[in-house]
Amino acid sequence: MNIDEWLAEEVRLAFAEQEGSAFVTGDGVNKPKGFLTYTAVANASWTWGNLGYIATGVSAAFPAANPGDKILDLIYATKAPYRANGTFVMNRSTQSAIRKMKDGQGNYLWQPATTPGEAPSLMGYAVAESEDMPDIAANAMAIAFGDFSRGYLIVDRAGIRVLRDPYSAKPYVLFYTTKRVGGGVQDFDAIKLMKFGVS
Repeated sequence: MNIDEWLAEEVRLAFAEQEGSAFVTGDGVNKPKGFLTYTAVANASWTWGNLGYIATGVSAAFPAANPGDKILDLIYATKAPYRANGTFVMNRSTQSAIRKMKDGQGNYLWQPATTPGEAPSLMGYAVAESEDMPDIAANAMAIAFGDFSRGYLIVDRAGIRVLRDPYSAKPYVLFYTTKRVGGGVQDFDAIKLMKFGVS
């Protein structure tokens, strides 16, 4: 195996992990600004520059009765043009809680992927897993829904660049890797959050 190819793949995976974290929680200083770092306001009071949220009405939990109704509220807090390409984003702990939810006929709201490479779905919308999303906890914004391709802009300027240096530390070869990437919310109406709080 070519060492350059192996190193490039390892670096690509490391950068992808760091980028995923920055797109969700990054502070915007030498990294993308994560969508959870923007000010969140109750969806009824939503204004441009903020992300709207739907509260579950219960601290650190879904309501005991009809918890799936809150997921529907989140879906329909998003306008129709954004729902068409809507995706849920949550971590695996939140997925575990939601996978247990059933409708009145005992059918699970969650549908697993039917073919390899396909995303599971929740109420007909794809689910993306992000370990950088918070767990369900008091006032946590543990679920996001919307059209992220329209709502969040990612700018990747040069891709991954690798500089091979066989001279500075003979007989060793040093590799310097760089990547320039930025990101931030570009359409504040395209992404909505679920807050696990009373209001």
